[in-house]
Amino acid sequence: MSDAPNREPDRGIRSERPEEAGDPWTRLPSMAPATPSAATPARTGQAGAPTASRGGTAPVPGRVRTLTDPAAAGPVPPGGRTVAPSPLDPGATRDPHGIHRALREEYPLTYDPLLRAWVLSRYADVAAALTDERFTHGHRPGDPPCARAHVDVDVEALRSVTERTAYVLARRLAERPQADLVADFCHWLPAGTVAAAVGVPYRDMMRLVRGRAAGALAGECGGQIAVREKALASFLGNVLDDPGQVAALRDAPAGLVARAWTESLRRDPPVQIAVRRTSAEVPVSGGIVPAGASVALLVGSAGRDPERFREPDRFDPFRDDPGQLTYGPGFCPAVLLAGFEAEYALRALFTAMPRLRLADGFRPTATGLITRAPRSLIVRPGG
Repeated sequence: MSDAPNREPDRGIRSERPEEAGDPWTRLPSMAPATPSAATPARTGQAGAPTASRGGTAPVPGRVRTLTDPAAAGPVPPGGRTVAPSPLDPGATRDPHGIHRALREEYPLTYDPLLRAWVLSRYADVAAALTDERFTHGHRPGDPPCARAHVDVDVEALRSVTERTAYVLARRLAERPQADLVADFCHWLPAGTVAAAVGVPYRDMMRLVRGRAAGALAGECGGQIAVREKALASFLGNVLDDPGQVAALRDAPAGLVARAWTESLRRDPPVQIAVRRTSAEVPVSGGIVPAGASVALLVGSAGRDPERFREPDRFDPFRDDPGQLTYGPGFCPAVLLAGFEAEYALRALFTAMPRLRLADGFRPTATGLITRAPRSLIVRPGG
């Protein structure tokens, strides 16, 4: 790793267009409004009641957007809206949680013409769809295929290069009066660990990342740098935003840091929406998703489902109901790297800057529709 890399332009989340969002395991359909195909409608029970529901109690008839006939929806209102709120509604980039809450509670299965997909928002449905073989065309690092694809990975070597890279970056910030951890740390650490792991000079690696060639060097999963960058920014934002968490995690053992990392992935996943396609009919909350349909999985909504998580909006590394959907449970270098980056980011930053804190008056603000993270984390290295 070069001792003083030239500053690259900030590449925070600048565009909300899905094709520019930088997410490697989400491919959204065209954004043009559409209605579901008449040949593959979602099915509901008798008199419009859903065939599946939450907690064994059917929602109020008419509150779930599951159409037996696309024409029954009537004309699409101006702006391409359905009755249900859309994850792409204006304002969702700053605060999607109200929309997610309405979808979970009232519209667990709805067709969104902006996404051109059926939308699932409850934890049970999203978690199942991410691994159910009836949902195709998707892959997360750590999914079962990873365990078969990744071989000859030197875990201790990955740990070593991550630790070294984190400490070099942290020391460069220690003497500054103010720094932006997103631009000056989170932006560089994931690329730096991949560069060191594959033996590519750091400056060359940054150019290769811009050219979307990182995957060719480090494999499909290891090259997913943008997702790890956003996840790390959210993690550091969650920790630094609460002085109590800073005190608890400053000298915490690796196990507690890992729990805090999992908690951040749950509460603020870097990938908010993943798209899959069904190969068969699938019963879900609110109805049955037809075969051959595009389905938008609201990972961000699932992580805050109160049916699965106690006080879901709270960042709590000590919770007794942990879980996250960003990564699968299988072995994968990208999952290892992400965890190592979170652990050594904290250790390096607190070692180099024992009094590190957010700048006066600054609060982390996440933005983004498809991928989501703070654009900046302004800190005072000297306290």
